Amino acid sequence: MKTASTSGIDTFGFNFDNSYLQLPSSLYQKTHPTTVKNPAIAIFNQQLAQTLGLDSEALISNGAAFLSGNKIFETACPIAQAYAGHQFGGFNILGDGRAILLGEHITPDKRRVDVQLKGAGRTAYSRSGDGRAALGPMLREYIMSEAMHALGVPTTRSLAVVYSGEMVFRDDAYPGAILTRIADSHIRVGTFQYSAAMNDMQVLKALADYSIQRHFPDIIDTDNPYPALLERVIESQSKLIAQWMHVGFIHGVMNTDNMSLCGETIDYGPCAFMNQYDPKTVFSSIDTQGRYAFGNQAPIAHWNLFRFAESLLPLLNTDEEQAVLIAQDLLAEFPSKFLDHWLAGMRKKLGLFNQESEDMQLAEDLLMYMQKNQTDYTNTFKALGTSALDHMPIFQDTGFQDWLKRWTARLSRQHQDFAQSAQLMQQNNPAVIPRNHLVEEALDAAVDDNNMTLLEKLLSVLASPYTTDTLEEKYTLAPSSALDSQYKTFCGT
Repeated sequence: MKTASTSGIDTFGFNFDNSYLQLPSSLYQKTHPTTVKNPAIAIFNQQLAQTLGLDSEALISNGAAFLSGNKIFETACPIAQAYAGHQFGGFNILGDGRAILLGEHITPDKRRVDVQLKGAGRTAYSRSGDGRAALGPMLREYIMSEAMHALGVPTTRSLAVVYSGEMVFRDDAYPGAILTRIADSHIRVGTFQYSAAMNDMQVLKALADYSIQRHFPDIIDTDNPYPALLERVIESQSKLIAQWMHVGFIHGVMNTDNMSLCGETIDYGPCAFMNQYDPKTVFSSIDTQGRYAFGNQAPIAHWNLFRFAESLLPLLNTDEEQAVLIAQDLLAEFPSKFLDHWLAGMRKKLGLFNQESEDMQLAEDLLMYMQKNQTDYTNTFKALGTSALDHMPIFQDTGFQDWLKRWTARLSRQHQDFAQSAQLMQQNNPAVIPRNHLVEEALDAAVDDNNMTLLEKLLSVLASPYTTDTLEEKYTLAPSSALDSQYKTFCGT
């Protein structure tokens, strides 16, 4: 197997550090990307590059060899990370089968982020895989992750997608590509599961200490930082899943290896956004039982956190029974934490500034009427309080008419006027989401016709999801129910 060159001047503004290499070597394998024939930049995220303190112009003109892995930045130290995971409930030993972490970039404001190449070739964890990625799935992750960022949801980011100049073979031959992914880190619940499965207390403790220092430094000096670590991860996940629900996002494959410890959305495989409201909505072709349906995301996150807690038990207390009690007490707080975050966000989506005991029922009843009338989730929230609601099917439902009266009365019981409520709603109810049919249309043009125009236009619209100025109608229209019911996503990323 050919390996990439380790020479080259470290330019473009990258400032690499490799703190993950301080951990026991059992948690990673040093790995070089496999060279590709003809790397060329397909799309580059100039806004993100600026945030990271990188030289966009230099990267666009001369960076393809580095962003493909053909050349390695001098201060980078590429590795593939080991992890495990429960995949649809079954435990497996895994690892980066086609992703290679170049290192951690230190931004001008001293933030530490991972720089990872996805689709960069075989690793020690590839098993029978080729370590490569197709162009379509890499562009799809670029679209979805940047849309989530614009929506205000914590997420990994996409810096670039690079053509490999080679074909990859799945059910057919497809153009190959490499994605440059930026993340606060790639430490997963599955990373802890892997450490626990090794049955090596030193490895587990080293990973926990590293995670605390990197992501939760304020708990280092607590009497026992490990219960505090579990508590912080529970909190960050409860907030993240609530944010998914607010924008109608369906992850599609919430395996424990796809749950980031720092509370970022990660691994955009068969993900999609819901159109007609139905908590049973599933778009993933592999989720035949609906395990990861829209309405199951909070319970699944809770289940995943139990697996995280199990991995941490030896650190929570030297007495196993006491450790289990500590974990159970903390895990019992997840449902209420999630509901608190969910309701807080729903109040904003409904234009509510204060709290009343009936707010939960008010929000749940609205969702019930949406489901009953097969109404679009995004557009219904956006239409509240406007004349656009009059033209939607839900408006003909007498029960919903009664709900509108309750909502209007609820708004009147706060100090803010309707204009202020409308502004709050505009800030929290997106006008546009990455509609499945528009994403597919853009990907088809990019992959089949080598035409990036539709994709670039879609990205520009998705970059400002809460504004409606000069917005083309095609980006706000929901697809037909027939198209929606037939739509399937695949785990290609």
